[in-house]
Amino acid sequence: MNIPHISPEERRELAEKVGLSEQYIYQCLTGRREMSAWQAVWVEQESGGKITRKMLCQGSWQAIWPELVEA
Repeated sequence: MNIPHISPEERRELAEKVGLSEQYIYQCLTGRREMSAWQAVWVEQESGGKITRKMLCQGSWQAIWPELVEA
């Protein structure tokens, strides 16, 4: 999955807004870690969709949100 075009500063601002570390968000975006479902939805909402839950839960999003699987 491609990392969205979001600068480290934007990640820091978003992280502060949602109460997560910028590094944790980055690790989830790069597939090193996986965010919990509720946090992923929250980050998606707070980022205005720039970062999606699919990006943050790369290994499990299809099982959590089957309605997002494209036909």
